[in-house]
Amino acid sequence: MTGGLAPGEKLKIDGLRKVLDMGASPIREALSLLVADQLVVRHEQRGFQAAETSRENFDEILNLRSTLEGKALRQSMERAGPEWHERLVLVHHRMTRMKTVRTEEFEIEHKNFHMALIGNCNSPLMVRICDQLYDLNIRYRYIAGRSKDYKGRKVDDEHQMILNAVLAEEPEKAVALLLSHYEKTGDFLKAYIQ
Repeated sequence: MTGGLAPGEKLKIDGLRKVLDMGASPIREALSLLVADQLVVRHEQRGFQAAETSRENFDEILNLRSTLEGKALRQSMERAGPEWHERLVLVHHRMTRMKTVRTEEFEIEHKNFHMALIGNCNSPLMVRICDQLYDLNIRYRYIAGRSKDYKGRKVDDEHQMILNAVLAEEPEKAVALLLSHYEKTGDFLKAYIQ
């Protein structure tokens, strides 16, 4: 997901065993699960490879995320109450504490924030699909991060504006800000993916 394995790279069991310091069986099982998540491709008689990336694939992920998460955020806001607002503030605070670290902990809190925004929608299936789309999108965010201009992006401000609109109970503004947040990643991708 982070680009440590390049899109299209062959994933050889023996090589992964050495890197991960574990047996072949758990690696095969993990690769099979990643095939189900569309992060790895299995070729009969030829093994596994990291899934390719493309502009079309990103656009499809972006379109699905925008449609589903826009709907889920509106539904979450319709059902809003003090507990959900408090949870959003807390999750956002945890994420911003990690902003200078940019480590695995930040990634966990970043995902927690985005999932908390839509998690009050009362649709477990929609949330589960959005969770998978988030994971598929991470690969593209790391590619976009290679852009020299990406470091100047004010992601923390974007998150704060989304949270403010949710807490102010402005659903159309909150959804527009969320979708704009996702589309900005696509703008940075243009230099790297055709």
